[in-house]
Amino acid sequence: MAMSDEDLKILAEDIMQFIEAMEMACSEFRAQMAKLFGPEKTTWDPSKIKWTQTQGTRGPFEKSEDVDNPNFKAMLKDLSAHKGRMNREGHFYWTFPNGATVGRKKRGP
Repeated sequence: MAMSDEDLKILAEDIMQFIEAMEMACSEFRAQMAKLFGPEKTTWDPSKIKWTQTQGTRGPFEKSEDVDNPNFKAMLKDLSAHKGRMNREGHFYWTFPNGATVGRKKRGP
């Protein structure tokens, strides 16, 4: 039985959500392993970074382009070490393709 275009679109969206959930789980696992086997090397404070509320295709999130802020620079370096995606203190952080914008979203329960 062939799938309709609408069915394929729904399936693709479901697969993307699954992949994102797996990425978040891996990032969280990596952070937990770092706590067990090595000191936390992050030195940036997200509360000292200017964040702007915005709306994306998957709901609300915050983004920052606070490039002159030392905390932002340290965050970018940390994100780079985590391949552009990571969980920290209840938020999921990611780097946009331009390399100078960071998004963050509260993780679910």
